[in-house]
Amino acid sequence: FSSSLSSDHKHSRLTDHFRTSDLLLNSASFIQDSEVPFFVANLDDLFQKHIRWLRNLPRVKPFYAVKCNSTPAVIRVLRILGTGFDCASKGEIELALSLGATPDQIIYAHTTKPQSHIKYACTRGVDMMTFDSEEELLKVSACHTKAKLVLRISVDDSKSAVRLNQKFGAKLSKVEKLLERCKELDLEVMGVSFHVGSGCTDSSAYRQAIEDARHVFDTAILLGFQMRLLDIGGGFPGNEDFHIQFDEVKKVISEALDEFFPADSGVQVIAEPGRYYVESAFTLAVNVFAKKVVMDDVTEIRGADSDTVMMYYISDGVYGSINCLLNDPAHTNVAPYLHRVVDSSERRYQSIIWGPTCDSLDRVTDTYWMPEVHVGDWLLIDNMGAYSVSVSSDFNGFDKAHVYPVLSAHTWNMNVSHS
Repeated sequence: FSSSLSSDHKHSRLTDHFRTSDLLLNSASFIQDSEVPFFVANLDDLFQKHIRWLRNLPRVKPFYAVKCNSTPAVIRVLRILGTGFDCASKGEIELALSLGATPDQIIYAHTTKPQSHIKYACTRGVDMMTFDSEEELLKVSACHTKAKLVLRISVDDSKSAVRLNQKFGAKLSKVEKLLERCKELDLEVMGVSFHVGSGCTDSSAYRQAIEDARHVFDTAILLGFQMRLLDIGGGFPGNEDFHIQFDEVKKVISEALDEFFPADSGVQVIAEPGRYYVESAFTLAVNVFAKKVVMDDVTEIRGADSDTVMMYYISDGVYGSINCLLNDPAHTNVAPYLHRVVDSSERRYQSIIWGPTCDSLDRVTDTYWMPEVHVGDWLLIDNMGAYSVSVSSDFNGFDKAHVYPVLSAHTWNMNVSHS
């Protein structure tokens, strides 16, 4: 485990009961003589999220969505905890296997796969994979005859910020024809999957999707398939600011499973959480490397100068770790705060925060009220673990943020050092 953490530049074991913000406030060694942005990854948070999952959804085995955050330390911790892995490409399969996952712990959860990637999965013994079209079946039949197929169906995602079912999933009206084609090609179908989308605001979407999956199971069983897997997808909330909370989602899922796939049905239930595990575990630190004071007419607010606007330029932005502002409808704003303790009497100014690149689209905040910040100060942004590290670029030649995984001594001694 230690070696995998080292591959993320540095790792630390800390005393018990630490908070990431406290670590950043007090650890000058992280920020001295550097302007490069960095993440602190609180690996304890992953352990806590996993315990919560097991307590609330004991029947549902998590297969972590590698695409959400592919930091090696994250993958290794989740492997130790016993999760499976949802991989969407040859590269993600390679990563999971290289960090200790076994082929049976991986679902190749992409319905449109390059033939070379299917062949690679076959050579590595990764058999479980999704499909949603006849064309995909023809590729699988040619490249991986021992595949264990999971039919992804299209479900209602109209109440989700990130909608996936226009691009992925077979319509229920097409299911029987696809299953008959599997029979003709002598391919094994073992289950059904769906995804209600990320940022779902209506937990009843899970219930309807599980009911739809039951109908597909019944059709497949009538055609002679041995159906034994239900994949309820991802989209689970990763912090307490989501429109619906995990407790609400788990209640709806548990009740629907008991009704349509009871515990004695012999069906294994899995899910593909990504954001759930990592979003709140990562805090981003960015350096303020430039500043501009401009004058503008703004509404007067008590304690603020009505005609002063501060512009700050930071070392990361929407082309880097904060790309969620452009690409993730489930994460549309961030709330940077100073790394130092702020006195309540300090004057607040209307502030605009820009990313480092030459593009005017690289705007992190607008009309944001905060104390005056100085060049050289550091700003912190919480809840930055999802679709940040894995999606960032080095546009304009700016450094990508480093990742510093940290773990409390208690968690290390209880869970990791003996693994």
